[in-house]
Amino acid sequence: MKFGAVGTITHHLLLAALLLVSLSAGAASISDFPQVKTMFPEADSFGPFEGEPVAAKALKGDELVGYVLLTNDIAPVPAYSGKPINHLVGIDMAGKIRGAYVIEHHEPIMLAGIPEERLHRFAAQYVEKHVSDRIRVGSGTREGFVNLDGVSGATVTVIVQNEAIMRSVRQLAVAHGIIKSDPALAQPRARVKMDNYEPSSWEFLTGNGAIRRMHVTYGDVDAAFVGTPGEGIDEASAETKGDTFIDMYYAYLNSPIVGRNLLGDREYHWLMTQLGENEHAIAVMANGNYSFRGTGFVRGGIFDRFQLWQNDRGISFRDMDYHHPTALGQPLTDMPGFGESVIFIIRNEHEFDPGQPWQAELLVVRQTTPLERSYVSFSGDYLIPDAYVEYPPAPVIEAEVDEPIWVTIWRDKSFQIVVLVTALGVLSMILMFQEWLVKRPRLLNRLRTGFLLFTLFYIGWYSLAQLSVVNVLTFTYSIINGFRWDTFLMDPLMFILWTFVAVSVLLVGRGIYCGWLCPFGALQEFINRIARYFKVRQLEFPAAVHERLWAIKYIILIVLFGISLQSLASAERYAEVEPFKTAIILHFQREWGYLLYAGALLLIGAFNHKFYCRYVCPLGAALAVVGKIRLFEWLHRRKECGRPCQICANECEVRAIDRIGVINMNECHYCLDCQVTYHDQHKCPPLVERVKRRERAEQAKQS
Repeated sequence: MKFGAVGTITHHLLLAALLLVSLSAGAASISDFPQVKTMFPEADSFGPFEGEPVAAKALKGDELVGYVLLTNDIAPVPAYSGKPINHLVGIDMAGKIRGAYVIEHHEPIMLAGIPEERLHRFAAQYVEKHVSDRIRVGSGTREGFVNLDGVSGATVTVIVQNEAIMRSVRQLAVAHGIIKSDPALAQPRARVKMDNYEPSSWEFLTGNGAIRRMHVTYGDVDAAFVGTPGEGIDEASAETKGDTFIDMYYAYLNSPIVGRNLLGDREYHWLMTQLGENEHAIAVMANGNYSFRGTGFVRGGIFDRFQLWQNDRGISFRDMDYHHPTALGQPLTDMPGFGESVIFIIRNEHEFDPGQPWQAELLVVRQTTPLERSYVSFSGDYLIPDAYVEYPPAPVIEAEVDEPIWVTIWRDKSFQIVVLVTALGVLSMILMFQEWLVKRPRLLNRLRTGFLLFTLFYIGWYSLAQLSVVNVLTFTYSIINGFRWDTFLMDPLMFILWTFVAVSVLLVGRGIYCGWLCPFGALQEFINRIARYFKVRQLEFPAAVHERLWAIKYIILIVLFGISLQSLASAERYAEVEPFKTAIILHFQREWGYLLYAGALLLIGAFNHKFYCRYVCPLGAALAVVGKIRLFEWLHRRKECGRPCQICANECEVRAIDRIGVINMNECHYCLDCQVTYHDQHKCPPLVERVKRRERAEQAKQS
């Protein structure tokens, strides 16, 4: 079977599957969740999800006995994956939580070996808790708080679960009068006195409470772990129990008298320019053997050892909320030195009030088994001196439309967006002026190498904007089940990249993404270049085998698409056939099985150029299917191509040019190498012959 037939069959199969789903899919309703009968066994009927906040009524005859909600409808808090964890939660009219179930999640740490059942067991602990309870994850002795057992190895995930569940039930309870609104939240937020500055000392700022201290000894840690699975593990000797485990200081930086004295004028003014409206900064500094940042933190994740609390709401920090101070302590000659210092940004979404008390919380972790961890928390209070803030009069309340969450996210990522849009503009110029560039191969090679480095390091390892076939399946699923723009706008870099890829695929096919914008493809490219530099022998399949191997990625795509019709979550698991999560998103920080698979593909790529892209990648297959309707053919060919000239076909590293000289745009990665040869008067045989004829004609005229 020739490839054209395979592509046509694939195209029709996908269309048929899409039609089948569109006929059978329906809107989700309360009947989709049998767990509601366990929450409210006395109820004989349930209403639809409706109202504001969105919830379903549980009814016993005509009596209202409670509400059922989905946390994603009320408080979609992003988790470790960047996507929220959706829970089904029920509360009764007394404010008791009747049940909490994990409905959907995308946590990579769960797919990496931690059983999903642990998330369900964690959520089950909320049963019989009250919506007004002050709940914290992990062991601890802080008065007034209810502690829940965490999940070893998934600290960030369960902290986010707690935030999503408690925010949702409280909003619902306030809206329906089950509890009263917290008076502290109804007060206008304090304003920092920005003209309040005078040179101060470390002794003065720590003495008046502007800088607070949390000092924990090894004995304190041992005592906190008593009665937990971590008791008796790595305990300090009697001689070292009084030694410092961590000596941590923290301070609110927006106030000039604190921020300017800690950072110096230059860095303080720079920091203030980085803060949006109603955003705040704190400094955390520490000495000791325990890191408050954590050794397992990776870009794209959450700092899992340190967070803030205000008005029973947790404030966690992601990598985008982190800055490293460069001039800390320069104005304060009496400030001690610190081995670890950080500036954290508190975003507007947390509704932080600098005039209200808040707490800094430190999580201390002990490894109880090779796969299990136990942790306890230590807290320290903070209240800024009254002289540093002022309270405005209560504002006149006017109806206004809340700003969509995606708008805030786009504003927070404005720098990354500008960089990506600029890069895509440069790539657009390369494509628009390719006729000029291919005549200057050295310049084109430098541009392409530089852009691939940008793709690998910035788009891939820094921004984590590696596209995946999962995105294609999710997009298809959303069209079938109710498309919402704000869902896709929540990740601006992915949205911009997908928009560019969609346009480029419709214009010229899949090659622009696969050859220029895929981080894993760029990684393979560089590995193969290094291998060729060291003269590693390149191995290629015979032409007949090569053309049939193309079909593998289309078969994988069809299988994944079929699985997604039954369960999108299952399809996401099987989409691990893509090594992108291991190699790009998680920076190779996974179990050995995933590492072995990704490493094997990269190793094969050293001997066979972009083996994965050519034969296995379901994302490339999906783009090729859509690319069948491309509008333009920007790659030129001559009648002599393939008959008899085979130079371009032999030089094409992905072997997208057949023996009769035709470029298969379904497989072309748009590297432009064939176009360089096309315009090379010393290499392309038709051009060489044309030059020779012109020279002979000029010689004949001269004679």
